[in-house]
Amino acid sequence: MAVSGLSGIESMLQQMRAVVQAAQNSGASPAELAPQPASFAAELHRSLQRVSAAQIAASNQGKAYELGAPGISLNDVMIDLQKSSIAFQTAVQVRNRLVAAYKEISSMSV
Repeated sequence: MAVSGLSGIESMLQQMRAVVQAAQNSGASPAELAPQPASFAAELHRSLQRVSAAQIAASNQGKAYELGAPGISLNDVMIDLQKSSIAFQTAVQVRNRLVAAYKEISSMSV
């Protein structure tokens, strides 16, 4: 699971390098070349996909350990399962807060 954190950092560095390279080639400012911020719905969707991917990876790693695959330790399996569980619990709490906020807004008089 630590590898996924590193890949996120690497992708951010790659985006930054691309913006700098494009700015040097075109003469435009980096602020003009920066990607537009994503919508809330898109970010929420990406977060749910990451939670799902973490659960699938932890499950696959657990199955591989049960089958006796070399190089997989019980410690890593347990840590990855706990990480995916915490990520899922966090997603549920975010959903609960969104539903509560929606109910509060919908009950307001206009």
